[in-house]
Amino acid sequence: MRANLVKSRLASGEPVINAWLSIGSSYSAEGVGHSGVHSVTVDMQHGMLGFQDALHMLQAISATPAIPLVRVPSLDPARIMHLLDAGAYGIICPMISTPEQAAELVAACRYPPTGNRSFGPSRGLLYGGKDYVAQANETVLAIPMIETAEAVQRIDDILAVDGVDMLYLGPNDLAFEMEGRVTLPRPNSEQAIATVLERATGQGMPVGIFCADAAEARRRIDQGCALVTPGNDFAHLTRSLSGAVGELLGPADEDVSKSDTAHGY
Repeated sequence: MRANLVKSRLASGEPVINAWLSIGSSYSAEGVGHSGVHSVTVDMQHGMLGFQDALHMLQAISATPAIPLVRVPSLDPARIMHLLDAGAYGIICPMISTPEQAAELVAACRYPPTGNRSFGPSRGLLYGGKDYVAQANETVLAIPMIETAEAVQRIDDILAVDGVDMLYLGPNDLAFEMEGRVTLPRPNSEQAIATVLERATGQGMPVGIFCADAAEARRRIDQGCALVTPGNDFAHLTRSLSGAVGELLGPADEDVSKSDTAHGY
């Protein structure tokens, strides 16, 4: 089966740089996959795209060195299985707050006897190889998002769920719940992030996080995060073009890079 570069880098302690796509375009997905990132996540929760878009984007990413991941809209086993069949090599699932929810995510990502993923590998077989079914359980990543106060409170129970491959922090939703806003400073949610990192790394569990930009991603790596997402495609596109316009005409009234949405999911 085709190796999962994300999994091997995490196992060796090497940082993973993950791209994030919210625009439904196979052309941009292919370009981003060739940018040097280790993985590309197709965002089906907040991205402006549906299953057909995601399928074409996964196909495009497959032509690049990057590993294709998907953030699903919710904990929906049928949808998770469908996207794995479409060729996703990992599932990031939002709003996982309990060990029971984490176990349900893992089960949807694993064939029996360790899970309840239905047989029908479709594109997974084309992308992964002829031994996909035999090797998928050890290759596909099950990644719960930690973005609620309850998840932080129950982090040890979530970490105890067999089959969780890594955690992914959602800093904006943590800030919404713990600060009542997404603007900086965020003392309560930052303490929650530090707590999750301490508990997870103490048990050898890698942690990923969404970041506003490369500078924040660098800080998060220094903080102990194993995977970082330095902004999404829309943020990079608008920030780059705004910078170009600023060089030609002078700075705009509002700096897109400093807006609330730049601080990630």
